[in-house]
Order: sequence, then structure tokens, then C-alpha cells
Amino acid sequence: MEETVKNKRAVLVGVARSSREMGACERSLDELSRLLDTAGGEEVARVLQQKPVFDPATVIGSGKVAEIAELCKNEGITLAVFDMELSPSQIRNLEDGMGGDVLVLDRSMLILDIFALHAKSGEGKLQVELAQLRYTAPRLTGHGRELSRLGGTIGTRGPGESKLEEDRRHIRHRIDALSAALKEMEKNRATMRAARERSGIPKIAIVGYTNAGKSTLLNTLTDAGVLSEDKLFATLDPTTRKLTLPEGEEVLLTDTVGLIRGLPHHLVEAFHSTLEEAALADVLLVLADYSDAEREEEIAVTLETLRSLGAEGKPILFVYNKCDAATDPVPEEPFVPEDTVYISARTGEGIDRLLSAILRLIHEGKKRVLLALPYSESGLLNAIYAAGTVENVSYENENIAVTAVLDQKALGKYRNYIVKEMR
Repeated sequence: MEETVKNKRAVLVGVARSSREMGACERSLDELSRLLDTAGGEEVARVLQQKPVFDPATVIGSGKVAEIAELCKNEGITLAVFDMELSPSQIRNLEDGMGGDVLVLDRSMLILDIFALHAKSGEGKLQVELAQLRYTAPRLTGHGRELSRLGGTIGTRGPGESKLEEDRRHIRHRIDALSAALKEMEKNRATMRAARERSGIPKIAIVGYTNAGKSTLLNTLTDAGVLSEDKLFATLDPTTRKLTLPEGEEVLLTDTVGLIRGLPHHLVEAFHSTLEEAALADVLLVLADYSDAEREEEIAVTLETLRSLGAEGKPILFVYNKCDAATDPVPEEPFVPEDTVYISARTGEGIDRLLSAILRLIHEGKKRVLLALPYSESGLLNAIYAAGTVENVSYENENIAVTAVLDQKALGKYRNYIVKEMR
């Protein structure tokens, strides 16, 4: 897939509706600059405009377009990245207004470019291509630039079919093929999930803002060997590894794709099967960069995304990472909430406290119960072994008496067989 940003000199463009929004817009442009750097581009200039009413044709107005066009000409800039989502007509008008020599991308396009660079697995690459095509299809204008950004090749044109119609037809067919392939991959993923479910091993998902250190934490805890870079969206593909806790109990730990503010719904949807690992986990580790002044806002973005995935209500442990790089002091132990841990995945600081907190969350809500299984349903015994810890099995005259420690999910599943809660 063609790289549209690498080695390009760029101007970043942000628009605030009021003076109160200027600070937030400046910080958002700082993040956009990091995204550009991750994609291989170079920020040469930035333009932050205060405009109470956006111009429907170009957002920034014809005067500002002319100003940016002159800036691009003087500074050798060939890329303009807007810190917002642009409509197809706005992209066309902006590129025309800048003389046709400047490529215009919006925030979503830049993120998709990074996704294309960092997708490693077959499924990840297909997810990225599908997201790119779905985003590009309604933006086809006939300029020819849109498909060149995808590095795609176009099929044979039908009788009386315009180039634009041909491109759209090609994209529709490719979207259908990608969707079918991803559905097949999701079936395989579902089979693997079912096997993990039957194993009864608790599932932990690491979720959080991009570049919070999720892959570094997974590597520190499990020696997984996952790529870990100081870049946004360095990891797109989920990795699951087994982790042994202090008392010998095993859990499955999964690193998920990073999140970012303003991530459009269609991008979240494109990676739904990947993010679903969080929705299916027993415990969530919400990771945040403690050295980042915007950490609380980034946690809010993570929690909102979890709500959209239906993962609300799960046990959460807030993990503040990179404490070794922070200027803010780390709170002393007596003042740290029970659901919060401060660590450095790089140095190992706080990892023991993190493991103890995970162990505590896993055991919260578990109960020791006595179950009576009819001999006609003796097959359930294997399922109970997989779902919890079986301490004793006694074959009585009328049933099989099982003493087991079960979590809330298993307690609900086998509630009709529970005859007694035990201490």
C-alpha cells in the first residue's frame, strides 16, 4: 500500500470556534504533529485559525486558503493536514484553491495512513484496507488522487462507463471481498476465543490511549517480544500471552490497539473484532501515561470507547505507566485508591503491586459452593473443572456432590445446581 505522507513537508491546520477553544486546539495540533511524525512526514508550519462559523466550502474560507497556498509555495510544502474530518467537496475545494500541487488530508486519513504502515498480521492488513476503502469511496471526485493514495490498481472499464464509475465499481467489489474474508477470519477468532473460554483461565485486557506503553507492559510481564516503540499506533494487532501470578494462578493477558481522541466511528468499527478482546475480558487494565499532562482526558477517551463496545461494568484497574519519566510526584501508598496502581513498565517499578492488584480483582466475587449434579448431567463436571477450582468430588447415591470455587459468571451459569454457599 502506497505511503502518502512519508518524507512530505507539511502544514498542519486547526480551527477554533472561540478564544476559549484555542488552547485545546493547540494541544490537539501537538498530537496531530506526533501522528504526522509517526507517518514519516515533517511539520514545517502550522496554522491555527479562530473562526466562529466554518465556511461550508473550505472550512477556513477562501482568504485563508490563499494564505496557506502562498505559504506552501514559499516553503516547499506539498501536504496540508487538517485537524478535523473533511467532506469530499471540502477536500476538492481546498486542493483546487491551493493550486493542485498540495495534497489535502484530514485527521482520519492520516490515522489510516499510519494504520497501513503498522498493520502486520493478515487480518490487520485487511481491516486497514477495508477502512481505507470505506472512507475513500464517498470521497471519489474524479481527480484520481484518492485511489493513488491507496496504491490500488483499477480493473477494466465497462462499455460506456466513466473512469469515476469504474473506480467506484472496483471499490465496491473489493469491499465485498474484504468483508467476506474478514468474516471468515472472525469465525476462526471466535473458535479460538471459545477454546480460551472452555479453559476457564481468566482473561485480562490491556486497553488505553495510543503510546501509553501497552506493548511494553505486555513484554515486561510475559516476555512476549511484541514490537514496542515510542510511536503512536506502533501496535495494531492484538497479542495474547499467558501470565503466571504470584500465587501460581495463570491468566491470559491481551494487548489491544491503542485509542485516540476524535477517532471516528468508522475506524472503531473497522477494528471492532480486535477491540472486542476488551469487551470479552474478565478484567480490564486501563493504562495511561503518567508523564502526559492530558492523561485524565485520555482515560476518559478510553472509558468512552469501552462503553461504545459494551464493556462497561467490568472490573477495572487504572494503571498509570511511565512514572519514571513524570515530573508530577507519584502519590504515596496510603493515598492511592484501591483500583489504581502506579508503575514503570520500562524499569519494573510497581510491577509487584500491579500483579497483586490483578490477583485481588480476579478473586473478588468468587465463592465456594456445593453443587449437586444429577448423574444424567455428569458431563457438566468437566465444564465446572474448566470454569473454576474444584476442591472435592463425591459420588453420592442420588447425585454427584461437587465443592468448587467459582466466579460470578460461573455462579450464574450453574446456579440451578448450587445447594449451599460455603465459607
